[in-house]
Amino acid sequence: MDITERIAAAETQLAETFKTIAETALYNQEKVLRAFQNNKLAMRHFSPTNGYGYDDIGRDTLNRIFADVFHTEAAIVSPSIASGTHALTLGLFGLLRPGDCLLSIAGMPYDTLEDVITGSGNGSLRDYGVQFECVALREQSFDFAAIEKKLQTHPKVVFIQRSRGYSWRNAFTVEDLAKAIALAKKISPQSIVVVDNCYGEFIETREPTDVGADVVIGSLIKNPGGGLAPTGGYLAGKAVYIEQIGYRLTAPGIGCEVGSYAASYRPFYQGVFMAPHVVSQALKTALLFAEVFRGLGYETLPARDGQIGDIICSIRFAAADQLIGFCQAIQKASPIDSFVVPEPWDMPGYAHPVIMAAGTFVQGASIELSADSPIKEPYIAYLQGGLTYEHGKLALTACLETLAHTA
Repeated sequence: MDITERIAAAETQLAETFKTIAETALYNQEKVLRAFQNNKLAMRHFSPTNGYGYDDIGRDTLNRIFADVFHTEAAIVSPSIASGTHALTLGLFGLLRPGDCLLSIAGMPYDTLEDVITGSGNGSLRDYGVQFECVALREQSFDFAAIEKKLQTHPKVVFIQRSRGYSWRNAFTVEDLAKAIALAKKISPQSIVVVDNCYGEFIETREPTDVGADVVIGSLIKNPGGGLAPTGGYLAGKAVYIEQIGYRLTAPGIGCEVGSYAASYRPFYQGVFMAPHVVSQALKTALLFAEVFRGLGYETLPARDGQIGDIICSIRFAAADQLIGFCQAIQKASPIDSFVVPEPWDMPGYAHPVIMAAGTFVQGASIELSADSPIKEPYIAYLQGGLTYEHGKLALTACLETLAHTA
């Protein structure tokens, strides 16, 4: 079977799943459209501001639209947030105080959060007297018995990372999250449930806030930016918690009353409007890669008929050189910097050398087609994004041709 036939066969197998993805995108597109219409979005909201940014209607309306989309009381959407890790740091520092306990119930958080939580001498939560507890996953899922025991201590914040990070597991679906959140609210109702929603927005018709999460946090250069937002992050949830986080974003007593943006807000509005469609393209790309590589004998996630909680495809390779070669093939198939050959390097915040293929219009935007991995066993490539499904197919073809030439 040649490459074209193999891809066509995979698409046939995925036809019903692709149909469901299209239906979800339509539902989410209508949800976003209604949020725009209900907030009477107009051209004036795109206008830049400067200085303090008092009465910045572009900023304030964008906040309200995100709150509507996530069915929450309030939201912060800010170009000043540099990354998903930065957004999560704002949320955790805004909600936690010395002596409080942060409980992660989905195992250790993503690598870049470790220094934020447990670092020493760098201004981490630990340095400020915040305790940290963690419940490891059991068979790639929540260990409900262990979580119930830990909840007896009534932690201030219960933290859940929705996506897989650099681990071999499926991302959590909203239904998975609903069960864990329900347990947390039953045992420790005063705890604040915070969900790291990165890579999970618009995957389903529901978001974590629809099933009881108090705050969701994410990056605008991932799903909700639709490939157009040039930077930024968001936090959405109950008004009392968003207000506290706003004081960390700027200053106590000032919060979200200030904050200007000297460029146009249009890319942020247009990005979230495009997001349901773009996420569907990325999700189809991830599933196609998983299906084709599975057919070639590789272990992959997610399965066609399994749970789908994010836009990531995990592919397990036998050796480091195979993993590196795969990422280099993704870079070669990129629209930007296709001539660059990525190599593993010591990235800030990571315990192992990391290779990152990201020929993207927005630097580091993982809603655009990209692949990365720490160079350690097991050798797993994490592929994500794809602004168009067509580009995903072309990149897959290029990867398969590279494999054929090196076999």
